[in-house]
Amino acid sequence: MSDSEDKPTRTRKPLGLKRSVDAGEVKQTFSHGRTNKVAVEVKRRRKLVKPGEEAAAPPPPPPPPPPVAEAPKPAPKKKPAASDETPQERVARLQREAEEERLRLAEEARKREEEERLKAAEDEKRRAEENRKAEEEAAKQAERQAEEAQQAAEATPVADEAAEPAAAPAEDSGAAPSPRRFTPVARPEPKRPEKKKEDKKAAKPERGGGDKRRGGKLTVNRALNDDEGARARSLAALKRAREKERRLQGGGDKRQREKQVRDVVVPEAITVQELAQRMAEKGADLVKALFNMGMMVTVNQTIDQDTAELLVEEFGHNIQRVSESDVDIQTEEDVDPEETLKPRPPVITIMGHVDHGKTSLLDALRGTDVVKGEAGGITQHIGAYQIKTKGGDKLTFLDTPGHAAFTEMRARGANVTDIVVLVVAADDGIMPQTIEAINHTKSAGVPMIVAINKCDKPEADPQKIRNRLLEHEVIVEAMSGDVQDVELSAKTGKGLDELIDKILLQAELLELRANPDRMAEATVVEAQLDKGRGPVATVLVTRGTLKRGDTFVVGTESGRVRAIVDDKGKQIKEAGPSMPVEVLGLGGVPSAGDKLAVVENEQRAREVSQYRKEKATEQRTALAPTSFDTMFSNLKSNVIEWPVVVKADVQGSAEAIINALHNISNDEIKVRVLHSGVGAITESDVTLAAASNAPIVGFNVRPNAKARQLIEKDKVRMMYYDVIYHLTEEVAKELAGELGPERIEHVVGRAQVKEVFRSGKKDKAAGLLVEEGAIRKGLFARLTRDDVIVSATTIASLRRFKDDVDEVRAGLECGVVLADTNDIKPGDQLEVFEVEERERVL
Repeated sequence: MSDSEDKPTRTRKPLGLKRSVDAGEVKQTFSHGRTNKVAVEVKRRRKLVKPGEEAAAPPPPPPPPPPVAEAPKPAPKKKPAASDETPQERVARLQREAEEERLRLAEEARKREEEERLKAAEDEKRRAEENRKAEEEAAKQAERQAEEAQQAAEATPVADEAAEPAAAPAEDSGAAPSPRRFTPVARPEPKRPEKKKEDKKAAKPERGGGDKRRGGKLTVNRALNDDEGARARSLAALKRAREKERRLQGGGDKRQREKQVRDVVVPEAITVQELAQRMAEKGADLVKALFNMGMMVTVNQTIDQDTAELLVEEFGHNIQRVSESDVDIQTEEDVDPEETLKPRPPVITIMGHVDHGKTSLLDALRGTDVVKGEAGGITQHIGAYQIKTKGGDKLTFLDTPGHAAFTEMRARGANVTDIVVLVVAADDGIMPQTIEAINHTKSAGVPMIVAINKCDKPEADPQKIRNRLLEHEVIVEAMSGDVQDVELSAKTGKGLDELIDKILLQAELLELRANPDRMAEATVVEAQLDKGRGPVATVLVTRGTLKRGDTFVVGTESGRVRAIVDDKGKQIKEAGPSMPVEVLGLGGVPSAGDKLAVVENEQRAREVSQYRKEKATEQRTALAPTSFDTMFSNLKSNVIEWPVVVKADVQGSAEAIINALHNISNDEIKVRVLHSGVGAITESDVTLAAASNAPIVGFNVRPNAKARQLIEKDKVRMMYYDVIYHLTEEVAKELAGELGPERIEHVVGRAQVKEVFRSGKKDKAAGLLVEEGAIRKGLFARLTRDDVIVSATTIASLRRFKDDVDEVRAGLECGVVLADTNDIKPGDQLEVFEVEERERVL
């Protein structure tokens, strides 16, 4: 049996009810004879009608919809039964019915719109007719009332009283108002199309008059305005019209505005464009003026202050010259009024030679023991303290170092002080630093009090000290001079009260006063970098009151006062004049001797600090004027440089160490300080030293943990010191080791070449006559010809006649063979010398 006979034949599905959708099957044919049947369902489309319209009869739920009999259309075509049509035909039929339904609804909507339009036109025509009749009736009634009023006025004077009741019923009945109150205006007729066809030009309305959107009810404004439809003029058009009228009234010429004269601030250098902006002029005008002056510049080029002044004056403005230095704070020009000054404590600086008892004297006055904590028993920092006497008076003391390296510290102490106490040991006499302290005091112009210390020792001789002071023009009162002197002992306390009395007497004569009610100014005595507190500066307030929270500038650094600590370590809120305090809150470590000034705000502080930093950078990087001579001399010089990195605990010590190292340098070797600073030795210091193969000198400081690791890794040499003269001695030895031992030549003898002989195949022998000293074998020799060195060699062989000898004395003849040279001629001079090596001392 074939395959076609095995396939079941297609049979129609029985008709049934309650089908919500039209279902069917579609046979799909694929390649290679494959087929597939797919069931297709087609749902009826929902019909939407407008509100108010009769909804179409809903289709019966399950069965297929019967033909609509009540539709006002011709009899529909007879539809085939659902079972007779294919799914494609059913879909096409449903789409066709939907399109017919859409067209029918669109036709009905068009008819409704047409009926509404005709009805609206009829209503409009009817309203226009009613309005016209009402206007005619109102006009007739107004004429009638006017005639009645005129007749009543002519007939009797009582007509006025009768007119009122006659007018009242008219008003109540809705009649038109009196002509005096309202004048009826005819409503503008709309434009008619037939009139437009006859004459388009005649029927063309005015601008805006034919706009239908402007139509509507009659208002009072429309009734009173004749040009109701015209477009209003803009505000700009009105301004132009008024300006034109103003020009015409002024005779047609433009009235120039009065030129405004400005005060133009001109710095030392300014661009043309910026100057034009400050003058409120055009940049092109300034360029034109400069061209007329013979300067070919553009608006972006910089001109100097004198050229800018010429331009400002030419354009009729006033110039105000300023310079960059105006940004800085000028404290010298600020003088306090006399009535604001109040008495202040004196500032006393204790000066003298090292180990003469300056700090011991201050300890005796304060009742402390500062000496015990000092390295080597000498003072290497400048200290500031304030004591209170038995009478309640306050005295401020500055303790300066006595070592030779601390010259700058002593000079600063003399400059900020009111009185200098010169301490001289009675058993030691006048020493170099004593003389230096006397010179600092004279240059500062402050009074001096001589304190002869250590008078308790048996070998003390105070009178000898007074006599020695005469050599330096210091005459004490005991010798008819004006300098006070006191014999005392810091160890036993003898003479301390007398010293305080003489200090108070001298301060009373000076009449020291300052203004405490102003922004503070101070001088930095010492500065350091503390590990826990950051940059710390010891300052001496000169005038004003320094308060916590003040914004200040000190040197190139700025900051805000976070804390104020007195000499006893207690925090205080403010510090008055002549009070030494430690200030916390600086942005960096300032230099000793810098001036601290309180300013208005942080912006001003940053501005001054930035200006000072720029100036310091310019000064540091500025090249000294050079010439060809100095350039070639630098090229020929064989000066050895010894690089070093210096770190100290305070700024003053670092400054003293650098000065001491530079003093050690000479013409042969020079110390080059790569970097100096205060605080602990950091990683950057170690990196710099390792890169330059330089040692690090640490004075009272040590490296931090990370720096120690880096030191071990890079094998950087560290040199730690706590006494400054130990440092200078070691560095001097280092420099001497770099140069090597010192070579000293001693001439042994001189001889003249009489004849030259051949000695062997290559060498030459010289016959000599010894003129001075002796000629020895193996010594160094110089061969000179016409006082010019020909060669430097040694004596390889020395003979007298045919015998080898070690030495030939003056007056005798000999023959020598010189090593490494055969350039010998009769008449040459031979100088024999020996070299002695000594340890070099700088």
